[in-house]
Amino acid sequence: MSSLIKIYKALLEHYSDKPTCPIKDAIQAPNQRLLTKLLKWGLELWKLRRPLNVKASNKALGSPYCLTPVCQGRNTRLESYYNEQNEILKEMATLDGLSYSNQNLVSALGDDQANSRGKDIFAIRISNYANMAIFIIKVYVSIRSVSLAIIASTLDSLLDLLSGFILWYTSHTMRRPNPYLYPIGKNRMQPVGILVFASIMATLGIQILIESTRQLISKSNQLELQGTNKYWVIGVMLFVTLVKFNLMLLCKSIKNDIVQAYAKDHFFDVVTNLVGLAAALLAERFYWWIDPIGAIMLALYTIWNWSKIVLENVSALVGESAPPQFLQKITYLCWNHHEAIKHIDTIKAYKLGGLYFAEVDIVLPGDMPLLLAHDIGESLQNKLECLPDIERAFVHLDYEFSHRPEHAPKKFLV
Repeated sequence: MSSLIKIYKALLEHYSDKPTCPIKDAIQAPNQRLLTKLLKWGLELWKLRRPLNVKASNKALGSPYCLTPVCQGRNTRLESYYNEQNEILKEMATLDGLSYSNQNLVSALGDDQANSRGKDIFAIRISNYANMAIFIIKVYVSIRSVSLAIIASTLDSLLDLLSGFILWYTSHTMRRPNPYLYPIGKNRMQPVGILVFASIMATLGIQILIESTRQLISKSNQLELQGTNKYWVIGVMLFVTLVKFNLMLLCKSIKNDIVQAYAKDHFFDVVTNLVGLAAALLAERFYWWIDPIGAIMLALYTIWNWSKIVLENVSALVGESAPPQFLQKITYLCWNHHEAIKHIDTIKAYKLGGLYFAEVDIVLPGDMPLLLAHDIGESLQNKLECLPDIERAFVHLDYEFSHRPEHAPKKFLV
């Protein structure tokens, strides 16, 4: 038995890379009785494991007349398939290390969420302060240059302030839960705020598109980039672009949907600043119509980029199902949770906001006392909610699995 425990411990040491759950306690002080039971009835990953870099045979697979590129493609696909399976096993191995102590789960998650919340607030605040300063600078540059592309970039900064206020308000609201008015929390405020944000940005793109087209039709040239004014505009726009690029790197390193929206906005600002500056300089050097053409390109990019974000968040709000790999992780976690679980009837995971809701139906012996059945179901629920991608888990206990589904879909008459 000691050799089996060493194998199990080695697996956890090799695969434990999720600091959000207290895996390290299980590694450093394994419960021998618990591991003994798990190794007797649970799924044993080391029996399923392949080498990390599986290489298919170099010999022709199938017909000897197979062309070399085709055979190499087949080998590559086979290698890719096994490596994907190994990644799934790697993720599942970390699930076995979850502590069975609910207190440890809550404290570990609480500390991690507190640290993450501090980083989120810092990134949002510094982004808002930077947007205020950059907007003031861009207003001055727009007045000096009278470039339509730079004015479009300035209007984008104006909407950055408005959208930043929207995202700050949603983040501020989510941090103050009200269990009576909002029993399941306010996490749905996050995608709603991003939807409003993206809608405003797409509206900006349409407005710029209209104004640029009007200037092209009227053939009006109001660009003023001469002498020292030209170098002043170049220096200021490059400085603003550098600031936005650093903010993008900061926000991209934080795994929060609202902060990620800021990262996308900062990246968009880097693109608009560079394209706007290039269009203004080329229009001043060669042809005047390059400036409105550059503004039209920015407008089309704005509409396409933020329309895509709108569609992504709509799918998250309407309850899109989790990918099969995530459902496999939940199934593995449920099956290895307790030896009294005889069957797994249903596994569902769907998005209602930024994270997943999980529904699990497990089958326990019909003669099991309610006290034991309740403890098994509650501990499984807590373990599922320990996963960083799951916001809330529902565990339904049953004694047989041959009945119809508990929640039959309703038929709505239009």
